[in-house]
Amino acid sequence: MTTSDSLLDCVVLEPGRPATAAVVWLHGLGASGHDFPPIVPELGLPKDHAIRFVFPHAPQIPVTINGGMVMPAWYDILAMDFDRKVDEAGVRRSGQQANALIQRERDRGVAADRIVIAGFSQGGAIAFHAGLRYPERLAGILALSTYIAADCDLENERSLANLDIPILQCHGTQDPMVTPGMGEAARDRLSGLGYQVNWKTYPMQHQVCPQEIDAIGVWLREVLPG
Repeated sequence: MTTSDSLLDCVVLEPGRPATAAVVWLHGLGASGHDFPPIVPELGLPKDHAIRFVFPHAPQIPVTINGGMVMPAWYDILAMDFDRKVDEAGVRRSGQQANALIQRERDRGVAADRIVIAGFSQGGAIAFHAGLRYPERLAGILALSTYIAADCDLENERSLANLDIPILQCHGTQDPMVTPGMGEAARDRLSGLGYQVNWKTYPMQHQVCPQEIDAIGVWLREVLPG
């Protein structure tokens, strides 16, 4: 299923009954919206849940660290050091695209506080960027194997409505792509601003694992009850 021309194309999983909640879930660099739908049946959600899952496809853009190769990416990565210099304008653009998908759920009648924004790696960086700035209270931010790509003046731009938003951040202790230190830096940055980050680590690389999927399912049932 795809969206209209004004929105990103998406894979959409509809629940068995009219949706009263939504998860907008962004994939990682070079992947697609087809990456994470197979996880949904493994989350342990009730059979009669009413959560719509939206998996957008990132735009195709040149990525500097990959020799300028055009691939699905939420923003350009300019260097692979710890600070990982990135294209701030691209982060902001993708944040706006994520906001547009959240707004579509609002237009469909889903309350803002019944919407989770989620992402893996690059997608998690956009979930952080968009979720912390969204003007209405959201249900939560799910950040997997990720980091804060560009601070973008977060302290001044963050939304007062989401100062106490539930955040689940998961990371692999053996991740060679987004190192554990990068995830810890994001956690510490958010904790320093007063956010309550539920931080979980798993003995894995740049991936997801069954124990993590179980934890995500438990968390989703908590932030999207009923």
